[in-house]
Amino acid sequence: MGNESSAGVQSVDRAISVLEILSRRGEAGVSEIAAEIGVHKSTAFRLLGALEARSMVEQAEDRGKYRLSYGVVRLAGGVASRLDLTQQGRPVCRRLAELIGETVNIAVVRAHYAVNLDQVRGASAVTAHNWVGELTPLHATSSGKVLLAHLDGPHRERLLAASGLPRFTPATVTSAAELEPQLDEARARGYAVTLEEYEIGLNAMAAAVRSYDGEVVAAVSASGPAYRFSEERMRELAPVLVEGAADFSRRLGFSG
Repeated sequence: MGNESSAGVQSVDRAISVLEILSRRGEAGVSEIAAEIGVHKSTAFRLLGALEARSMVEQAEDRGKYRLSYGVVRLAGGVASRLDLTQQGRPVCRRLAELIGETVNIAVVRAHYAVNLDQVRGASAVTAHNWVGELTPLHATSSGKVLLAHLDGPHRERLLAASGLPRFTPATVTSAAELEPQLDEARARGYAVTLEEYEIGLNAMAAAVRSYDGEVVAAVSASGPAYRFSEERMRELAPVLVEGAADFSRRLGFSG
């Protein structure tokens, strides 16, 4: 029984290695796969046959080469459907709130707004406003700017046109032409900031969160009173936020 169990585990390990090889290479032949996992060609052929029977791999048009098949997509879809943003992001938000000391939020695009899905308060943010469920303007919030920055041009233009870019404070950017360089900067440095643009006395910064396929699906932000969460302080803490967003993305399956 022990030998059979060990052999079964070894077969599973080899099958997973085959899938990883095909994921990395795109396509590979039996001989290539056998050489990489260190088995005889006949063993590799049997592994591929078993995976092909379960629709995990398929033969490419160039016969003799194999590639991943739709069965893998089906499995991945089952995982992705359970990877709830708030569930995966909550540990990250807790850590960021502790490290930064300010309120941390997760936001996504809804229509022409950013809506906040979850919030964790830092030690310094004992009287912070509860943003969960609130629709906030894309052009006047750090989360909104990050989300806008990673949309394609036509989509971004439609959302900004729908919003009308209203003014909330004297610092609010109300021109798409003025906003565009800020979005370019957000993409380049990995985070966006707002300085009292939505509320007087409130500053914030946000970084992008990516799903398994690299698409930006959310923003994670930190916000606090301007007297404490100054532009200089945000610059100092930006690497912490960006790394937190990267960790969040990894939890969603992103490996880039």
